[in-house]
Amino acid sequence: MSTEHASPSSGLSKARVEALTDGIFAVAMTLLILDIKVPVVADAAQLPRELLSLWPKCASYAVSFLMLGIYWVGQHHQFHLIRHTDRALLWIDILFLMTISFVPFSTALLSTYPHEQSAVIVYGANLITIGLILFGHWSYATHGRRLVDAQLDERTVRRASRRILVGPAMFGLAIAVSVYSTAAALGIFALVPLWYLVPGKIDQDVGRAR
Repeated sequence: MSTEHASPSSGLSKARVEALTDGIFAVAMTLLILDIKVPVVADAAQLPRELLSLWPKCASYAVSFLMLGIYWVGQHHQFHLIRHTDRALLWIDILFLMTISFVPFSTALLSTYPHEQSAVIVYGANLITIGLILFGHWSYATHGRRLVDAQLDERTVRRASRRILVGPAMFGLAIAVSVYSTAAALGIFALVPLWYLVPGKIDQDVGRAR
Protein backbone atom coordinates (compact mmCIF):
# COMPACT_ATOMS: atom_id res chain seq x y z
CA MET A 1 0.00 0.00 0.00
CA SER A 2 1.29 3.47 -0.82
CA THR A 3 2.38 5.54 2.14
CA GLU A 4 0.31 8.44 0.82
CA HIS A 5 -3.04 6.62 0.84
CA ALA A 6 -5.53 7.67 3.45
CA SER A 7 -7.35 5.26 5.68
CA PRO A 8 -10.97 4.97 4.54
CA SER A 9 -12.13 6.05 8.01
CA SER A 10 -9.84 9.07 8.29
CA GLY A 11 -10.24 10.89 5.00
CA LEU A 12 -6.76 12.36 5.46
CA SER A 13 -3.52 11.31 3.86
CA LYS A 14 -0.24 11.04 5.71
CA ALA A 15 1.00 13.98 3.67
CA ARG A 16 -1.66 16.31 5.09
CA VAL A 17 -0.97 15.20 8.66
CA GLU A 18 2.76 15.71 8.20
CA ALA A 19 2.16 19.13 6.60
CA LEU A 20 0.14 20.27 9.63
CA THR A 21 2.80 18.88 11.96
CA ASP A 22 5.60 20.69 10.12
CA GLY A 23 3.66 23.95 10.29
CA ILE A 24 2.98 23.74 14.03
CA PHE A 25 6.59 22.86 14.79
CA ALA A 26 7.85 25.72 12.60
CA VAL A 27 5.63 28.25 14.41
CA ALA A 28 6.47 26.93 17.90
CA MET A 29 10.22 26.91 17.19
CA THR A 30 10.05 30.45 15.79
CA LEU A 31 8.07 31.79 18.77
CA LEU A 32 10.80 30.63 21.15
CA ILE A 33 13.16 33.40 20.05
CA LEU A 34 10.58 36.12 20.73
CA ASP A 35 11.21 35.75 24.46
CA ILE A 36 14.75 37.11 23.98
CA LYS A 37 14.63 40.89 23.70
CA VAL A 38 17.45 43.19 22.58
CA PRO A 39 18.70 45.08 25.67
CA VAL A 40 18.05 48.80 25.82
CA VAL A 41 20.91 50.65 27.51
CA ALA A 42 21.69 54.30 28.10
CA ASP A 43 25.43 53.67 27.93
CA ALA A 44 27.09 51.29 25.47
CA ALA A 45 29.47 50.23 28.24
CA GLN A 46 26.52 48.54 29.95
CA LEU A 47 25.74 46.35 26.93
CA PRO A 48 28.11 43.44 27.74
CA ARG A 49 26.60 43.12 31.23
CA GLU A 50 23.06 43.27 29.87
CA LEU A 51 23.87 40.66 27.22
CA LEU A 52 25.35 38.39 29.87
CA SER A 53 22.15 38.69 31.90
CA LEU A 54 20.27 37.09 28.99
CA TRP A 55 22.01 33.74 29.41
CA PRO A 56 19.06 32.03 31.22
CA LYS A 57 16.77 32.95 28.35
CA CYS A 58 19.34 31.89 25.76
CA ALA A 59 19.94 28.57 27.51
CA SER A 60 16.19 27.88 27.78
CA TYR A 61 15.78 28.78 24.11
CA ALA A 62 18.57 26.42 23.04
CA VAL A 63 17.29 23.46 25.09
CA SER A 64 13.69 23.94 23.98
CA PHE A 65 14.62 24.43 20.32
CA LEU A 66 16.68 21.23 20.37
CA MET A 67 13.92 19.29 22.14
CA LEU A 68 11.34 20.44 19.62
CA GLY A 69 13.72 19.40 16.86
CA ILE A 70 14.18 16.01 18.51
CA TYR A 71 10.43 15.46 18.86
CA TRP A 72 9.91 16.54 15.25
CA VAL A 73 12.54 14.05 14.07
CA GLY A 74 10.98 11.36 16.28
CA GLN A 75 7.53 11.79 14.81
CA HIS A 76 9.03 12.08 11.33
CA HIS A 77 10.68 8.69 11.86
CA GLN A 78 7.38 7.22 13.02
CA PHE A 79 5.59 8.38 9.89
CA HIS A 80 8.20 6.65 7.75
CA LEU A 81 7.01 3.38 9.27
CA ILE A 82 3.30 4.20 9.59
CA ARG A 83 1.57 3.28 6.34
CA HIS A 84 -1.79 5.02 6.80
CA THR A 85 -3.81 6.98 9.34
CA ASP A 86 -7.14 6.52 11.06
CA ARG A 87 -9.36 8.80 13.14
CA ALA A 88 -7.86 7.84 16.50
CA LEU A 89 -4.30 8.46 15.30
CA LEU A 90 -5.33 11.88 13.99
CA TRP A 91 -6.65 12.90 17.41
CA ILE A 92 -3.53 11.61 19.14
CA ASP A 93 -1.58 13.76 16.71
CA ILE A 94 -3.77 16.78 17.52
CA LEU A 95 -3.07 16.34 21.24
CA PHE A 96 0.63 16.00 20.46
CA LEU A 97 0.61 19.27 18.51
CA MET A 98 -1.35 21.02 21.27
CA THR A 99 1.40 20.24 23.77
CA ILE A 100 4.05 21.30 21.25
CA SER A 101 2.30 24.67 20.91
CA PHE A 102 2.56 25.15 24.69
CA VAL A 103 6.37 24.95 24.70
CA PRO A 104 7.00 28.66 23.95
CA PHE A 105 4.99 29.57 27.07
CA SER A 106 6.61 27.00 29.37
CA THR A 107 10.03 28.03 28.05
CA ALA A 108 9.35 31.73 28.68
CA LEU A 109 8.14 30.86 32.19
CA LEU A 110 11.30 28.89 32.95
CA SER A 111 13.63 31.50 31.48
CA THR A 112 11.96 34.25 33.53
CA TYR A 113 11.88 32.27 36.79
CA PRO A 114 14.75 29.75 36.48
CA HIS A 115 15.10 29.37 40.26
CA GLU A 116 11.41 28.78 40.98
CA GLN A 117 10.38 25.15 41.40
CA SER A 118 6.89 25.81 40.00
CA ALA A 119 8.43 27.01 36.71
CA VAL A 120 10.62 23.89 36.57
CA ILE A 121 7.55 21.71 37.17
CA VAL A 122 5.48 23.37 34.44
CA TYR A 123 8.31 23.13 31.92
CA GLY A 124 9.16 19.53 32.82
CA ALA A 125 5.50 18.48 32.81
CA ASN A 126 5.09 20.02 29.35
CA LEU A 127 7.99 18.00 27.93
CA ILE A 128 6.90 14.84 29.76
CA THR A 129 3.42 15.14 28.25
CA ILE A 130 4.86 15.57 24.76
CA GLY A 131 7.02 12.48 25.16
CA LEU A 132 4.19 10.35 26.55
CA ILE A 133 1.82 11.35 23.77
CA LEU A 134 4.51 10.55 21.19
CA PHE A 135 4.90 7.17 22.88
CA GLY A 136 1.13 6.69 22.73
CA HIS A 137 1.18 7.64 19.05
CA TRP A 138 3.76 4.95 18.35
CA SER A 139 2.10 2.35 20.58
CA TYR A 140 -1.29 2.87 18.95
CA ALA A 141 0.11 2.63 15.42
CA THR A 142 2.16 -0.52 16.13
CA HIS A 143 -0.23 -2.44 18.41
CA GLY A 144 -1.28 -5.49 16.43
CA ARG A 145 0.53 -3.81 13.50
CA ARG A 146 -2.57 -1.63 13.21
CA LEU A 147 -1.09 1.08 10.99
CA VAL A 148 2.33 -0.31 10.10
CA ASP A 149 3.58 -3.18 7.97
CA ALA A 150 2.80 -6.59 9.44
CA GLN A 151 6.46 -7.49 8.89
CA LEU A 152 7.79 -4.66 11.07
CA ASP A 153 10.42 -6.15 13.38
CA GLU A 154 9.34 -6.29 17.03
CA ARG A 155 12.85 -5.23 18.05
CA THR A 156 12.40 -1.99 16.10
CA VAL A 157 9.12 -1.33 17.92
CA ARG A 158 10.73 -1.91 21.32
CA ARG A 159 13.83 0.16 20.53
CA ALA A 160 11.71 3.12 19.44
CA SER A 161 9.55 2.82 22.56
CA ARG A 162 12.54 2.79 24.89
CA ARG A 163 14.17 5.73 23.12
CA ILE A 164 10.99 7.82 23.37
CA LEU A 165 10.57 7.11 27.08
CA VAL A 166 14.08 8.21 28.06
CA GLY A 167 13.02 11.86 27.75
CA PRO A 168 9.94 11.68 30.02
CA ALA A 169 11.92 9.64 32.57
CA MET A 170 14.72 12.21 32.67
CA PHE A 171 12.33 15.15 32.83
CA GLY A 172 10.50 13.41 35.67
CA LEU A 173 13.83 13.04 37.44
CA ALA A 174 14.48 16.75 36.94
CA ILE A 175 11.16 17.63 38.56
CA ALA A 176 11.96 15.36 41.52
CA VAL A 177 15.44 16.86 41.90
CA SER A 178 14.02 20.40 41.77
CA VAL A 179 12.69 19.84 45.30
CA TYR A 180 16.31 20.02 46.45
CA SER A 181 17.99 22.07 43.72
CA THR A 182 16.48 23.89 40.75
CA ALA A 183 20.01 24.34 39.35
CA ALA A 184 20.48 20.55 39.23
CA ALA A 185 17.09 20.19 37.56
CA LEU A 186 18.10 22.71 34.90
CA GLY A 187 21.30 20.73 34.36
CA ILE A 188 19.26 17.58 33.68
CA PHE A 189 17.08 19.48 31.20
CA ALA A 190 20.23 20.54 29.36
CA LEU A 191 21.62 16.99 29.22
CA VAL A 192 18.57 15.32 27.67
CA PRO A 193 18.98 16.84 24.16
CA LEU A 194 22.63 15.78 24.13
CA TRP A 195 21.60 12.15 24.70
CA TYR A 196 19.08 12.24 21.84
CA LEU A 197 21.58 13.83 19.46
CA VAL A 198 23.59 10.58 19.54
CA PRO A 199 22.13 8.33 16.79
CA GLY A 200 20.49 5.19 18.11
CA LYS A 201 19.83 1.77 16.62
CA ILE A 202 16.29 2.85 15.76
CA ASP A 203 17.69 5.52 13.41
CA GLN A 204 19.42 2.76 11.44
CA ASP A 205 16.21 0.72 11.37
CA VAL A 206 14.24 3.67 9.98
CA GLY A 207 16.96 4.35 7.42
CA ARG A 208 16.68 0.79 6.11
CA ALA A 209 12.89 1.09 5.93
CA ARG A 210 12.98 4.13 3.63
